[in-house]
Amino acid sequence: MHTSSISELEGKLETTATLLQKAEERASAGQLALEVMHEIRNPLEALGHLVYLASAGADNPACTRKYMEQAEEQISTLNHIASQTLGFARTSASPHPTDLVTVAQAALRIHQRTIDDKHIRLVKELPEELTAEVNPGQILQVASNLIVNALDALPPHGTLCLRLRKRKGGAQLVIADNGHGIPKQHIPNIFEAFFSTKGQHGTGLGLAISKNIIEGHRGTIRVRTSAQPGRSGTLFRVSLPLAAAA
Repeated sequence: MHTSSISELEGKLETTATLLQKAEERASAGQLALEVMHEIRNPLEALGHLVYLASAGADNPACTRKYMEQAEEQISTLNHIASQTLGFARTSASPHPTDLVTVAQAALRIHQRTIDDKHIRLVKELPEELTAEVNPGQILQVASNLIVNALDALPPHGTLCLRLRKRKGGAQLVIADNGHGIPKQHIPNIFEAFFSTKGQHGTGLGLAISKNIIEGHRGTIRVRTSAQPGRSGTLFRVSLPLAAAA
């Protein structure tokens, strides 16, 4: 094969990889949008009821004031959800200081219904705030990929652990499960594109794209896993440099 043909093929593969990454980003963002719509339904409904009650009791200033104060609380809730979500719309934006706690919470929100349906025990260890210089949409995609892998591996009533902390001058995100684990022979291949242990249910792209994203942020992603009966489970550790001001 001529050198020019090899270069052309490499260029096409690079373009394909970029398009696949963007497609998965949009999939994560779309799923988040669906879950956000589900989450804002209750405060919107409550807001409508409170406005009706305030109008109906307009001749009672004390009641009207109480209803309007409660309405303001619902508006504050909606503003908080909207503010958290808007940052993920800019998936192609350059890295900027981002609260990783917000990213982790959004990733959990994407998969909350699966967590509930499988009665998963969720163990969270999140600080109040931890800022890193990242593209929030891409890091959301990584966290979502790791959570969905854990949920796929977990039986009903299994345990999913998510821990975020500052460690050794960086931010460390750990996502662990007590699922079936990864067979030893597959461990060297899990970050390869199109390698999957899920058969027709997996694309083999999630971990490969996640590794590419983390390394693009000058970070690392590591895995520890065991498939031994009674001791099975998998742990992914993502390390990212902190924002300069952190």
